[in-house]
Amino acid sequence: MLKEIRPAIVLLVLFSALTGLAYPLAITEVAQVALPYQANGSLILKDGKPIGSALIGQLFKSDGYFHGRPSATTDTDPNDSSKTIDAPYNAANSGASNYGATNAKLIARVKDSVAAWRKDAGAGPVPADAVTTSSSGLDPDVSPANALGQVARVAKARGLEAEKVKSLVEASVEKPLLGVIGEPHVNVLRLNLALDELAGPLATNAAAK
Repeated sequence: MLKEIRPAIVLLVLFSALTGLAYPLAITEVAQVALPYQANGSLILKDGKPIGSALIGQLFKSDGYFHGRPSATTDTDPNDSSKTIDAPYNAANSGASNYGATNAKLIARVKDSVAAWRKDAGAGPVPADAVTTSSSGLDPDVSPANALGQVARVAKARGLEAEKVKSLVEASVEKPLLGVIGEPHVNVLRLNLALDELAGPLATNAAAK
């Protein structure tokens, strides 16, 4: 009996060590050498301290900052653990709302988003990412059209010339990978940091943590 079991035990220990320990450690080491920025979470630093990740959006509320696309993530209601509350960009609970097209809450939210967009940008086409959530709820980027539509509001709140803010947006547009993979996009956190460098940070912290 032991003669038949011993090879199985040896193989179990061997492959557990190889696939559960040696392989992950090797891949981690390779990643740290070849792609340290990505391997450590694509962190964005300010004054040497991490303030966010290029891969996870943050909620900006102030008119003096550019806003990301809507987020449908939730969190547990602190007053009733059986219920949830809206918690935009909650990285611990990534996901979409999964509301159907006729859901009253979804319709009301989209209408509010459209109204907010019209207030900022006036008439014209509304970018889809300005009124719809991403499937993760954590999208850190917006389309160039979305960012440009917010220029007038941000410029007014900051006391800047609209052309300066527009130029900042245009300079922040990231091209598709290798010119063909993905769409042009603007990272909202990086854009807002560039805005702070141009005009100085606002007195009130507008990012909801």
